[in-house]
Amino acid sequence: MPPKSNLAHVMPLTSLKFLTAKANRADFVVDDLQLQIEAHAPGVYRLRCGAGTTLEERPAGKGRAPAAEMLLARPEAVGELAVSSIVHEGGQGWRLEQGDVALQISSSPMQFALYKGEHCVLRSEAEATLAREAEGDACVWQLSLELDCDEALCGLGETAGDLDRRGQYLVSDLPEMRVLPLAWSPRGWGLYVNAVGRVEHDLAHEHPDYYSVCVHDRVFDVFLFVGEPTEIFNQYSALTGRAGQPGLWPMGVWLEQGPQQSLEELGKTAGQFRAEGWALDAVRLAAPALCGFQADKPVYEWDAHRVADPRALVSGLQALNLQLAAPTFPGVLADTLLFQEWEDRGWLLIEDASGEAHRCAGNEYSGGKPFGLLDLTHKDVYKLWSERQRQWVDEGLGAPVCDAQYDIPDGITARSGEAGAALRTLYPLLARRALFDAVAGHKTPQEGVIFSNDLFPSVQRFPWQSGPRVTNDWAGLEHTLRTALSLGASGVPVQLHGLGSAHHATAGMTPELYVRWLAMNVFSANFAFQGAPGLLPGDFDDATRELVRHWLQWRYRLVPYVLGIVEDAVRTGLPVQRSMALSFPGDPLAHAWDTQYLLGPALLVAPVLQPGNEVKVYLPRGDAWWDLNTGWRYEGGTTWTVEAGLDTLPIFGREGHMLCLGPTAQHTGEFNSARILDEVWMFGMPEHSPVVMRNKIRVMQMQGSSYIKGLEGLRILPSEGLEVKRRGAEVRISRAR
Repeated sequence: MPPKSNLAHVMPLTSLKFLTAKANRADFVVDDLQLQIEAHAPGVYRLRCGAGTTLEERPAGKGRAPAAEMLLARPEAVGELAVSSIVHEGGQGWRLEQGDVALQISSSPMQFALYKGEHCVLRSEAEATLAREAEGDACVWQLSLELDCDEALCGLGETAGDLDRRGQYLVSDLPEMRVLPLAWSPRGWGLYVNAVGRVEHDLAHEHPDYYSVCVHDRVFDVFLFVGEPTEIFNQYSALTGRAGQPGLWPMGVWLEQGPQQSLEELGKTAGQFRAEGWALDAVRLAAPALCGFQADKPVYEWDAHRVADPRALVSGLQALNLQLAAPTFPGVLADTLLFQEWEDRGWLLIEDASGEAHRCAGNEYSGGKPFGLLDLTHKDVYKLWSERQRQWVDEGLGAPVCDAQYDIPDGITARSGEAGAALRTLYPLLARRALFDAVAGHKTPQEGVIFSNDLFPSVQRFPWQSGPRVTNDWAGLEHTLRTALSLGASGVPVQLHGLGSAHHATAGMTPELYVRWLAMNVFSANFAFQGAPGLLPGDFDDATRELVRHWLQWRYRLVPYVLGIVEDAVRTGLPVQRSMALSFPGDPLAHAWDTQYLLGPALLVAPVLQPGNEVKVYLPRGDAWWDLNTGWRYEGGTTWTVEAGLDTLPIFGREGHMLCLGPTAQHTGEFNSARILDEVWMFGMPEHSPVVMRNKIRVMQMQGSSYIKGLEGLRILPSEGLEVKRRGAEVRISRAR
């Protein structure tokens, strides 16, 4: 763990004076600095502090947009602000209101508080709200916030541990820490630091009830959100960008090539899936990169040592109705003519001390060979690499795979001037954006996926996130689940799980664990089988193979619902797998059940994470819940022990919602786009329009009944005590008489 910033000599900013107010902004002077507080959107405040001239600067880097514009999808303010002067016991202050949301700031000492109505949801530290340490152009800011003793703080990136990040110390630009910039509390507030430099989140403070944020940047720039977590996610994703559409085929099941598995063996495995009736849509090839630049010219070609006939590979997969994902990386192999040419041209990242191109140690994508990183901050380099990936897509690639979050040392500089933490933050963003431009940029709406394990600000714009490489035991199952929930709690809508990992010993993967893991994966955003001995369905007994077939049928029936959740993420920023704290912020007891989750708005899933058939489940208060396996209704706020055989999973439908299911299929190409739905399950009287892929189904309430349009010809399974009456294109659900 790196040392914490030495802020012993940092000086708190204390003297606050009001300058002027505009329609959406109030300006203050704090000591000798300028502070701007902006109504960025309803329920969102932007606080910017710095020297007066730096706040107005918008310097463009060479060949690209400013970093701030890259991180914000909506930089302009759209809110309205009402400013009034107040007097309190400590002296003078000001109240900045947006409807029932207000930010109240005091002058001496400088302190702010956020209010929702009359309720204070967040307060800064009284003696040192904002402090600053400056030396030349270098500047460190420290924001100190008070936390209640029992208040959870969620978000801030990936973790395999507790979703409450209290007691942790996190640094944004260290790849191993897996940090993201959104923090939020179930109490009703959130914080986003808009910076590409280093940001330190200190929740392991010597005083346990403080949260300190240290920002290494010339300008202090943070956004404060007020509202329920779902409102915070909506505003955060509107501010920083939302995920693009994934399309239909990526929602199908994946097969990943094992590290030692040849293409011929992979083809035989895919053929076995088809022969056994195990549904499958795509294969993902293992590293090293399958395409790359030639040694002496910028021509992008398939690796002839791995793929002698690319057309035969693509056509063979197409014959099995399979799509192809393959690895790539933004580099040029060292000690080649092209490396020397691009080093001379300034198209590679440069070492400050020598002025020469930086040589990265070989990794799995480069086949272990050292390479130079393309300077993607240079517009010509960015364009060239994106166009070469587009060429590869045109030749049959369905999705690129690229992990570009390199631990770039200090002393490495890009053409645009970024170095150190800023370059470590921006580089994976540029790599993934270039790939998304190649895959989806020419489509309207933009549709496509890029697989990557990288984390960086605005990562949620570019689907999908690869899951971690976990151990093949019960701990590994819980690990992949917790990372998905923590990423979802940090604004990333989708994680693709692996069913085990081909990079770890498989001795611990028992048939029971394999089926439990598969069942959890089915009720997630998506997953991939691993092409390694001991991790494929064919490696197990007949009973296990039949259970695999059973769960894969469930998966494809769920595709319309899951893709509907992903499409909803494009509008709301909410993840597919939603933690209890995110879904039920007002039920503190639910937060303790942190391996349960909501799959979209309608289904509560309690994965089986240990051997045996008995599972304890907590059903959150405020709703009733319907057991999908028995049809029984349970009141919320209750705990139950349920029996779950290997062909079942504890899943409960939320009262007032519906689950729309599609047909069974072997791949998504069998779906009839004109009739994607097959069956509708009711959980009590319908009150909410269902989440369904590209379907217009609307629920209306009248005279104690629900009238639903859009269910023509579908089989409808009502809950106990309800009856269905069809009236032409309309379905009426009412109490049974």
